[in-house]
Amino acid sequence: MLNFDIVTIFPSIFDSYFNTSIVARAQKQKAIKINIHDLRQFTSDNYKSVDDKPFSGGAGMILKLEPIYLAIKKIQKKIKDKKKTRIILFSAKGKRFNQQMAQKWAKYDRIVMICGRYEGVDERVAKNIADEEVSIGDYVLTGGEIPAMIVVDSIARLMPGVIKSASLESESHNIVNGKKILEYPQYTRPEVFKTKEGKSWRVPKVLLSGDHKKIQDYKDKNTKSY
Repeated sequence: MLNFDIVTIFPSIFDSYFNTSIVARAQKQKAIKINIHDLRQFTSDNYKSVDDKPFSGGAGMILKLEPIYLAIKKIQKKIKDKKKTRIILFSAKGKRFNQQMAQKWAKYDRIVMICGRYEGVDERVAKNIADEEVSIGDYVLTGGEIPAMIVVDSIARLMPGVIKSASLESESHNIVNGKKILEYPQYTRPEVFKTKEGKSWRVPKVLLSGDHKKIQDYKDKNTKSY
C-alpha cells in the first residue's frame, strides 16, 4: 500500500474529490491510503498561527517553519524505510510534474506533500526538510492543495488492480521508442450526430469497417508524439 501524507491548513478541502471515482476505488482496494494533517494542530499559540511576515519586508505572508517541521517529524515516526519515502514541497520554482515522475513515485511506500499558501513557505523547508520542490505548471495557484490532488490522482490510477493494465499501456504521455505518445482520436455512438444547425458530424468510416489492419493503421497515423 502506498501512503500519501498531505500537510495543509485546509484539511476539509480534499473530502469531496478523494471520496469519488478512481481515487475512492484505490482506497477501498487498499492500494493507497490518504492521511490529511492539519498544520494548525502543530502550532503553540492561542491563535494557531501558521504564517508570519517575511524578514526584510514584502507583500503578503509566508508559512512558518516550525509547524511544518513538527508535522513532518510526526509523520516520520511512521516511516520504516526513508529510501522508500519522498517529501514533496509544492513550489512555483519546483521541477515540473509529469507522467514519468508519477510512474516513479508509484513505487514508493510513502509520499509526503507540503501544501504551501499565501506568498510561499519559509525557504528552510525547501533546504532542510523537502527532498524535492515540485510545480504542476507555469501559473500561480492560491495553494498546494490542488497540486496534491493531481499527484494523488495520477499515481493512484497506476497502482496494481485499480484500473485495467491495458488502459495504462496505451494512454497518453507514455514514452515509446524515446518519444512521448499522445492519444489518437476516439469516437462512440451515434455514428452520425446531427446538430441543430443541420450539420452532420460523422465517425471516420475506417473505424466502422471491421478491418483491424486498417483501423490500426489509422490509429498509428493519428497518434501524435513529441
